[in-house]
Amino acid sequence: MGRTNPRHHNGMKKKGEAGASKNASRPPPLHLLYITRNQAIKKLQCTLGDFRRLCILKGIYPREPRNRKKANKGSSAPASFYYAKDIQYLLHEPVLHKLREHKAFAKKLSRAVGRGEWGLAQNLEEQKPQYRLDHIIKERYPTFTDSIRDLDDALSLIVLFAALPATSTVPASIIANCARLAAEWQLYVMRTRALRKVFLSIKGIYFQAEVQGQTVTWLVPYMFTQNIPSDLDYRIMLTFLELYQTLLGFVFFRLYTDNNLVYPPKLDEVLDENGAGLGALLLEEAGAKGLVVEQLPEVEGEQAQEKKRVYAKDVRKQIAEIEKAGAQGGEAEASVEDQADSAAATFAGAADDAALELDVFPTPAGADESDPTTTVSQPSSLTASTSLFAPYFFFLSREVTRPTLEFVIRSFGGRVGWDPVLGAGSPFKEDDARITHHVLDRPVLPASAAAHPGKRAYVQPQWVVDCINKKTLLPTDEYKPGAVLPPHLSPFVDEDEVRERGGYVPAEAGGADLEMGEEDEEEDDEDEEDEEDADEAMDADEAAGPGPALLASAADPKNEELRHAAELEAEARGVAPAVFEAELAAETKKARKNAPKAAKRAAKRDEQDEIKASMLTNSQRRLYKKMTYSQDRRNEETAKLQQRKKDLEKRKKKAAK
Repeated sequence: MGRTNPRHHNGMKKKGEAGASKNASRPPPLHLLYITRNQAIKKLQCTLGDFRRLCILKGIYPREPRNRKKANKGSSAPASFYYAKDIQYLLHEPVLHKLREHKAFAKKLSRAVGRGEWGLAQNLEEQKPQYRLDHIIKERYPTFTDSIRDLDDALSLIVLFAALPATSTVPASIIANCARLAAEWQLYVMRTRALRKVFLSIKGIYFQAEVQGQTVTWLVPYMFTQNIPSDLDYRIMLTFLELYQTLLGFVFFRLYTDNNLVYPPKLDEVLDENGAGLGALLLEEAGAKGLVVEQLPEVEGEQAQEKKRVYAKDVRKQIAEIEKAGAQGGEAEASVEDQADSAAATFAGAADDAALELDVFPTPAGADESDPTTTVSQPSSLTASTSLFAPYFFFLSREVTRPTLEFVIRSFGGRVGWDPVLGAGSPFKEDDARITHHVLDRPVLPASAAAHPGKRAYVQPQWVVDCINKKTLLPTDEYKPGAVLPPHLSPFVDEDEVRERGGYVPAEAGGADLEMGEEDEEEDDEDEEDEEDADEAMDADEAAGPGPALLASAADPKNEELRHAAELEAEARGVAPAVFEAELAAETKKARKNAPKAAKRAAKRDEQDEIKASMLTNSQRRLYKKMTYSQDRRNEETAKLQQRKKDLEKRKKKAAK
């Protein structure tokens, strides 16, 4: 008899120690969990371009296995890995079947054109297979809140394509659709007063809106011709654009419907051709039988006022009808007097408010007109800052960017008019007495400013954005034409977080004013006399600060190579030799003054590092070195900004003297 395992009775195995139950508890090998890209393409029987399109539409991206060699069955060749379950999921995708049908269609069409069978080719073109992405949107965004959270990239890409020129790669129809979607989004944000922050950066203009409790941030490029890189892969970008267009269609329909508006808004082709911009889109309330609730006038000036004028005979007729209806009871007499007064007031101010009557958002049905917060559907966190510009009238000069400023001002309740050069549909002209703020971007006031009636403030465009970010009306003295504008700080930066991390927070952002100790003040007073000669010798070109070669030479004065490099740098900047020597002397003195402090901090840091490093493992030690290096770089940057602030304050004091 064979020998049996003493752990088992009569050669029988215990339950759970072997077999399918035991194998099921073990994790599968890596080569079964992951699949390479080439293997996925062979399994799906599609091209590389179709595979990329499917992955973008379905949200499938490469994964990094724990062990690449084991995942690739022992091979160390470079490869991209995907989850095998994701690729298996793509086998049942309807878009994949449509792509296969399109491939067969392309072969048939090419064969018919090659044979000259034009009738067959036309029939094939009419039966071209098309696919829809509705089911993909429902899969990727189970709830409406999920779709709103993903609007950032969608809006940024839509706005980018709306600003591109039409080419053979990007047809005009796609650009027109992107421009329409961007205008519909702006129209919704203006109506709901959802805009919260605006920042003018180098890349473009950042906007942030609050929609149903979710923040949506998107980037809009500036309106000027840009050098578009030639190596862009438009196929991948167009695939993302295809997905985002479908997503925005779903989201906008829901947002407009929730606000009792008809989607899509109608487009007035005449106003659109004349450059009316957002005024070409006409909002309609659901169930209003074509009633337009927001529209800019087609003509401007006296013609528009004549078109909307209320005559005295109409007012008298309305009052007579009210009195006739109110003769039945005493309770109606009070209402007759109130309505008569309101009608008379309407007649008195009709000539002034006619041009603006179409530019006011109406009160939705069932809302309380006395409550300003119920005029539109807005989140509960909305404050009075959304009506910041409600009492004011703005006029945009011809050199400013009208689409951006119109969108921003109207989002906060302001009335906007513009120069006829910027497009048709302006509610009022430049000589309107109701204008309170004239936005222009010129070094001096125009000659026609003296002839403008009424009192108006002339401001630069930054004043509008800074008021929005500060949530209050700022004084206009610092924003006059030709004035040096105050710093435009980003509203997206959390000053408290930056301060906790040891970063620099300028005083304009609410940070503490720069405070110097008594020793530093004494040293600065002693150095002021020596630095006066160097400061007086500096030209406007050197006001931006010393170059890197000059700083390196000041840190090591005995190094001739660094001094030669600093001389070459000064020669390239066009700095005179005397000025260069003065700058070098001043920077050398600063370096010597800061050297003991820096050496002391470095010695203290080295001692602490030695103590800490002795208690860490190798991996922890490497991580700690990276952390200390980043912290040192951050501290150096903060010290540099603080020193620059000190120098600026000194120059201001000297200029005041």
